[in-house]
Amino acid sequence: MSADALVSLQSQPTSVDYSGKVPVEHLDYDYIKECKDVKYLEKILRLLRSGDEGIYPHLIKFCESHLEKLDPKSRALWKENPVATAASISAEEWSQIVDELKTWEEETKKTESSLKQQPVFDDMVKENMPPVRGSNHSVPLIQNSDPKSNGNPSKRALPRDYQEWDKFDVEKECERIDGNIVRNEQPAIVNTGYPKVKTQVDTSLLTQQEKLVLANREKDKGNEAFRAHDYEEAVAYYSRSLSIMSTVAAYNNRAQAEINLKHWHKAMRDCQRVLELEPGNMKALQRRATVHKHMGNFQMAVEDLRMVLKEEPHNAAATQLLTETEKRMTETQPGQQSKGKKILIKEVEEEEDESIGELEAEQTVCPVEHSQPVGGEESSAAPAERGDMGNAQKKPHGRGDGGPHSESGNSHHGHWRGKGGSSDKYKLGQESKDKVANGTGKRGSTASNQAEQSGGSSKGTPVGGSAAQTVNLDAPCGALPLPLSRLKNEGNLLFKNGQFADALEKYSQAIQGYTESGLDSPEDLCILYSNRAACYLKDGNSQECIQDCTRALELQPFSLKPLLRRAMAYESLERYRKAYVDYKTVLQIDISVQAAHDSVNRITRLLIEQDGTEWREQLPDIPLVPLSAQQHRREEPPSAEVLQARAEKAAMDAERKAEVRFTGLKTEGNEYVKKGQFQDALGKYTECLKLKPEECAVYTNRALCYLKLERFTEAKQDCDAALKLEPTNKKAFYRRALANKGLKDYLACSSDLQEVLQQDPNVQEAEKELEEVTVLLRQSLANASPTKQRKTVPITEVEDDEETSAVPEPDVDNTIINLQPTNAYEFGQALNAAHSSGNVAACAELLASMNPEVLPQYLSSQLDAHKLSFIMQALDSHLLEKDPNQVYKHLNHLHTADRFSVVLMLLEKDERRHMTQLFEHLSAVESTEFTKNDVQNLANKYI
Repeated sequence: MSADALVSLQSQPTSVDYSGKVPVEHLDYDYIKECKDVKYLEKILRLLRSGDEGIYPHLIKFCESHLEKLDPKSRALWKENPVATAASISAEEWSQIVDELKTWEEETKKTESSLKQQPVFDDMVKENMPPVRGSNHSVPLIQNSDPKSNGNPSKRALPRDYQEWDKFDVEKECERIDGNIVRNEQPAIVNTGYPKVKTQVDTSLLTQQEKLVLANREKDKGNEAFRAHDYEEAVAYYSRSLSIMSTVAAYNNRAQAEINLKHWHKAMRDCQRVLELEPGNMKALQRRATVHKHMGNFQMAVEDLRMVLKEEPHNAAATQLLTETEKRMTETQPGQQSKGKKILIKEVEEEEDESIGELEAEQTVCPVEHSQPVGGEESSAAPAERGDMGNAQKKPHGRGDGGPHSESGNSHHGHWRGKGGSSDKYKLGQESKDKVANGTGKRGSTASNQAEQSGGSSKGTPVGGSAAQTVNLDAPCGALPLPLSRLKNEGNLLFKNGQFADALEKYSQAIQGYTESGLDSPEDLCILYSNRAACYLKDGNSQECIQDCTRALELQPFSLKPLLRRAMAYESLERYRKAYVDYKTVLQIDISVQAAHDSVNRITRLLIEQDGTEWREQLPDIPLVPLSAQQHRREEPPSAEVLQARAEKAAMDAERKAEVRFTGLKTEGNEYVKKGQFQDALGKYTECLKLKPEECAVYTNRALCYLKLERFTEAKQDCDAALKLEPTNKKAFYRRALANKGLKDYLACSSDLQEVLQQDPNVQEAEKELEEVTVLLRQSLANASPTKQRKTVPITEVEDDEETSAVPEPDVDNTIINLQPTNAYEFGQALNAAHSSGNVAACAELLASMNPEVLPQYLSSQLDAHKLSFIMQALDSHLLEKDPNQVYKHLNHLHTADRFSVVLMLLEKDERRHMTQLFEHLSAVESTEFTKNDVQNLANKYI
């Protein structure tokens, strides 16, 4: 193959134009061998087989073998088999085929001749008609079903008149016709049950992410079955979800479904499992209390409910359940005489109270938090206040979470009491007010926390004590008169308490009163319809909810709450297209409603499964929301409480994520240390400190890595940082001692090791290191100050008057001392020069010329006992007389040097005496900057 062809192959584009002609250069062994494009190879093979470029059998065979390696199932490799003939098969097989054909031909001819011998209309005479639907029997044409009609066949029967048809008994006539027929068919088996759902799912080949997705999908199926009140199927799907992955939500939901099925022991096991996974789960506690109550364990139920109310004091369902449980517990206590009850006899106009009371009793069987979606634990947009009027954060569910779902519309609310009448009908006595406020009443009682004002969403204050203090039932509501306002407020309170049927009645009375009064306030009427729709939705009456929401939207178009409630009602009726339209309209009004986003995503999946890829074409038209309505929603700034809640939630989420990441990084760093990979561990600990710079343990761990990598300076810095956070950390002292040993700062190393042993004398490693460092310290001190060579001084006798002249002159040291050092090195050189020459005056001038605050920094690595004594001598003999304030400042900062405490222990007795004299002289000085007590306190740090 030519070089140009190879270059063209290497530079072949990723997408080949299969419609063009194959170049002749590509009909080559090397090109075909290097080509990996199956489609292009098939095209080359077809060209070679066609013979347009010549016949190359070997090249064709080579191309086929290479193509077979790339794609053994390629259609280009298929070959046509010729039609089988007598020559292509054996004689025995051919004779067998011929015999079978002859036999078939003879049988066909016999059948045809027999058919030709029968009369043409014989079938119509002898054969029966097709059987009657639903039966295996038929009636022959020659048999007349009516024996009286055997008369003259030419006579036409007269049609029956309407009176005869009214008297005609169809069942009797059918029995008479079928009387002589013997039924031989087997009875049909009617399968009224659904196929059983398997509760276990094989997930051995799935990844963790796939398991999570599949578990959530099965849980959603369980939620749908729960909303349809098919609790057995819901339990099956929740079990499937749990077999894939154990989650708190699935256990909680299955427990609620088991409660509705009255499987108390199974529900108890699920609640216990939830509390094992997440102690303090409020839903599990409340549901376990429900199970305890039905199992007769009233004391345990009361304990669980009190724990729930401690965390959620406004939980109306838990409050009601606690009241009933305590009442049952009081009734079942032995030896307690039943007290007399005061019965209030109240005359009512209709007998609907009985049915409503029964529904309320059903509600208390399985109390579920109102802010929780029935059967599921799906996330909501924002934490809504409990008992809000069917807001966007709630899913539609029936009364009592599994009570009877109303299919007949508003059968028990068809007639309302108090039609017309005066305003006295709407007044409550003082006793009734107290019952409504405190939640102790039976019929129409409430323990509400707040009353919905205009708009149905205003917040109130928790009810406690008397009603006059917290709840005002006569509060004005828009343009409504006082009786109607009172009805609306009572409805709000009843709704908050979970008594939706009573609240619905109040709203209906208010709507009727509004109609009869002739008011003109569409906004108030819209709110009443919207609130009553919320009651219908809670009561499971979706049809009536849709009607009320539609009326409210006719009064106030593009109102948010009616749209949301109607969308939820549509969704509960599985009218997903209309629900989708309403949810999308809600998002046009306010895009921040998370529940609408979630519902749109959920319904989109359902519509795709139902209608396929063209599901959008079957949707109704989505109305366009005017810009004014959108701006009204968007311009509303969130309240300070909402902003604070969002900020706190964001901070908690960030803190939780940082904690998880920090724990993971620290664990990885520890694993690297165990494996001896200190450089990798160093990186992990550094990332940990970016997340938590105040974590002392990470500093000590990173210091260990630095020590192993012999980076002693960085190790010492990390130990210093750890000691700033925890001044008594033993590990930090010990590892700083090792770092100082690596830096050959044996004095500082000895100081740190002594600190470790002072905290814990049983640390054997520190004892061994201290012994070794003490030896090294002595050797370094001996090498640092070698003994000077002694001079020989001649001694001669002289007369008394010549004694003075006989003494030799002292040596004068002409060493130049830098009295203006700019860094620690220059200061050390100057101090060493003054100390070696014994020039105390120069040391005093050096100290007088520098800032006392930088003295500890300059002495940090050079301070020893001799230099400390020399500095004290200079301060006492020279600087004290000139500037005592400067001496006090130097002494006030000198004791903060790094190893001052260790050096102080190495001072000799004479040096300590000189230091005591310095402080005695300083305390005798009178100054405005310090007092005698200040000097005494400072002396305690030195002496």
